[in-house]
Amino acid sequence: MQRIPFTVIGGFLGAGKTTLLNRWLAAAASQPQAPRIAVLVNDFGAINIDAALVQQAGSDAIALSNGCICCAIGDDLSAALQALLQASPPFDAVVVEASGVSDPWRIAQYALAEPRLQLQAVLLLVDAAALAGHLADPLLTDTLTRPLAHADLVVLNHADRASATALDAARAWVQADAAQRGQPPAPILAASHADLPLALLHDRLYQPHGGGLASTRAADHGRQFQAWQQQPAGLFDEARLRAWLRALPPGVLRLKGWLPVADHHGLSLQWAGRHASLRRLATLPAGGAALVAIGLTGQLPVDRLAAGLAACLAERAAEED
Repeated sequence: MQRIPFTVIGGFLGAGKTTLLNRWLAAAASQPQAPRIAVLVNDFGAINIDAALVQQAGSDAIALSNGCICCAIGDDLSAALQALLQASPPFDAVVVEASGVSDPWRIAQYALAEPRLQLQAVLLLVDAAALAGHLADPLLTDTLTRPLAHADLVVLNHADRASATALDAARAWVQADAAQRGQPPAPILAASHADLPLALLHDRLYQPHGGGLASTRAADHGRQFQAWQQQPAGLFDEARLRAWLRALPPGVLRLKGWLPVADHHGLSLQWAGRHASLRRLATLPAGGAALVAIGLTGQLPVDRLAAGLAACLAERAAEED
């Protein structure tokens, strides 16, 4: 069963969540074979989708010209997800914009519990220009800090309006919180106008008609992102792959793919920030084994990734045993 990528966008009021949604919807609409995205806004009030994308608007739902939809759902997320999962054809991705005062991790757990969904990432947007002022209010401290614990990527948005000192302070805040929790900090990215690539939402490994790895826009998106792509030969040891995923080196934002394992079935690998999953496949997709990792340019540890993957080969495991 092909699982639908599920992404949660969190962040305090004014961090740029709706701007990011509009960017992704516009990017999807501009593609020759546009992915169909279902956007759920976990809050009350108007859905601020760019008018140029709208085909038809109702009281609580907006249909876009490329087949995407946007719905305001209040707190009834479970019912909305069940309705989406019945859609035919299925959506290519589901995105939930969390309320500005909610914890996005609580929403992400829906994907962990639903076998038809695959948690893609929890993205946390932070208004870098306003963060210091927000943190000065003790009533906001918990609301701002709690989502850091499960964020796969922290985006310091409005970097164009923040001073270098403010950006450094925001990075230090993320790192200090992780140190206090005893965990590595989430990857941190500075952005202006929520300019993030659609590849973080829906990274297709193959061209629509098969025939090898697809080029990823992450590699050339403002030169911020770098991709490592492999089509390795050989069979892999499942236990070693699981251990490798648990200990991926810092710098990897996203890893996805499928590999053949020693008992000759396939294994689907998913890793996003802090969340990993492996799932058995009866057969590999057309084109064979494939693996793609995405990270920030200059921070993606390609040599360590290559060495780690090679150490997972079944023949290497047999030699060392």
